[in-house]
Amino acid sequence: MKKITILCLVALFHYLPLSSETYILDLKKSIDIAKEKSFSMLSLVQDLKIAEYNLKSATSKLKTHINLNFVSPQYTETVRQFEDSTGISYYPVKQLNYQGNVNINQPLPTDGYVYVRSGLSNYDDFNKDNRSTYLNTRFGFVQPIDAFYGYNSIKSTLKQANLAYERSKKELKREELNLIYRVSNSFYNLLSVQKGAEIALMNLERQKEAHEIAQNKFKAGLIREVDALQMEVDLAEAQNNYDLANVDQSSSINEFKELIGIQFTDSILLSSEFKYDIVIVDPEKAVQYAHENRLEIKEQKIQIELNKINIRRQKAEGMIKGDLTAYYEKVGVSSQNIDTKITTAVKNSYDNFINRPQNYGMGFTVTIPILDFGENKALVNAAKARLKQNELRKEEVHRSIEREVRNLVADLNSSLKRLQLLEKNVLVAEKSFAITRQRFSDGDIDSQGLALERNRLNTAYISHLRSYINYQLYLADLMRKTFYDFGKNELIK
Repeated sequence: MKKITILCLVALFHYLPLSSETYILDLKKSIDIAKEKSFSMLSLVQDLKIAEYNLKSATSKLKTHINLNFVSPQYTETVRQFEDSTGISYYPVKQLNYQGNVNINQPLPTDGYVYVRSGLSNYDDFNKDNRSTYLNTRFGFVQPIDAFYGYNSIKSTLKQANLAYERSKKELKREELNLIYRVSNSFYNLLSVQKGAEIALMNLERQKEAHEIAQNKFKAGLIREVDALQMEVDLAEAQNNYDLANVDQSSSINEFKELIGIQFTDSILLSSEFKYDIVIVDPEKAVQYAHENRLEIKEQKIQIELNKINIRRQKAEGMIKGDLTAYYEKVGVSSQNIDTKITTAVKNSYDNFINRPQNYGMGFTVTIPILDFGENKALVNAAKARLKQNELRKEEVHRSIEREVRNLVADLNSSLKRLQLLEKNVLVAEKSFAITRQRFSDGDIDSQGLALERNRLNTAYISHLRSYINYQLYLADLMRKTFYDFGKNELIK
C-alpha cells in the first residue's frame, strides 16, 4: 500500500458552477473548516454569547441605574366623580400637565439600594384659571435586613450567571472536541471508502490480468474451459465491486461536505499520510485528566451549587423579614394665576423649595412567620433531598467516567498492537500474492488458488486500513473524553 494517498474527487455533475470552490484537505484543515462553518459550532457560539450577555446583565445589576422621564405635555378634558357625606357630585376637568423627573438608583451588595429622585411638575387648571408647580428632591435608602442572614438575591443572581457562563464555555469546548471526533470519524471513513475503491480497482486490474492469462492458456489447451469461464465470472464480480465502491464514495463525499459545512457543489481533494505516532497512555493519568476536565462532573458541581442556593432561598422564606428605610426630602410648591409666566411659576416654586422646611422619615417594618403547618420546612427538606440526589449522581458520574476512560485506554493500547501486527501481515500477503501469481502464470496452480490468495491480500489491506482508522479514532475519542492530547502531551484549553 502507498504511504501517501492523494485522491481527486470528481463532481457528480458534468461541470461545477463558477461559484464553487476547491478544497485541498488533510484532517487538520477539515477540522478547522468544521469549527468555522459547521451548524453545531455556530449554534454553540451563540449559546456562549447568551451566557456572556446574561453574566454582563447580572454584574450590571450592581451598577448605577439612571432613568429620565418626561410628560410633555398631557391635556385632559373630562368629567370626574366626587363622593362625600352629602352624596355624589360631578365636576368638569380641563387641565394641561407637563413634567420631568430623573431617578438615580444605586444597588448595594447587601441587596438594598440608595436612590435620588428629583423632578418638576406643572398643572394648568383652565376651569379655575390656576397654575400650580411642584418641585421636589428626595434622597432615600432601603435595606432588607434578611439579606444579612438569609438570602441575598443580587449575590445569588451573580453567582448563577457566573456558573452558567462557566458551563457554557465548557459546553463549547466539549462540542468542539466532539466535532473533532466526528470530523475525524467522517474523514477516515471517507478515506476508507476511497481506499476501498482503490483496492477494488487494483483487484479489477489484477483480475483482468488473470483473465487474459487464463484466456491464453485456454486457447493453448493448458486449462479446462470451466477454469476460463470461472475467470470471466470473477472479472464480472470485480467490475461490479468497483462500481459499487464508486457509488459508496459519492455518498460519503456528500456526508463529509455536509458535516464540515461546505457546499455540495464544491470539490475536495483529500490527502493523508498513513503514518502514526506510537502513543502509550497511562490509564491513571487519563482518568485524572478526565475527572478534572469533563463537563459532566463540572455540571454536577454546578448543579450542587445551585441546589445550595435554592436551599438558602427556601430557608429565607421561613425567616423573619424586615426592611429598614429612610429618606430626606425637600419640596417646593406654588400656585398662581394661569396667565403667570412659566419661568415665574418655577421661580416661585424654587423660592418655596429653599424656604420650606425639609421632610424626612425613617421606618422599620418586620414580618414574623407564626404558623404555616410545616409548609416551608417541607419545601426546605425537599430541596435538601435534591441536593443529596445530585451529590449521589456526581459520584455515579465520577465512577462511570473512570470506567469509560480505563476501557478506552485498554482499547487504544490493544489497537496499537494490532496495527503493528497487521503492517507485517500486509507485507507477507503482498509477497505471497506475487509468488502465487507467478505460479499461476507458470501453470503450477489453478484459478481457485489464485483467487484465494487474491482475497487474502484484499483482506490484509482492508484489515490494516480498519486497524489504522480505529487507532486514530481511539486517540481522538480519548482526547475528547479527557480534554488532553496524548499525542502532543498538552492540555486542551
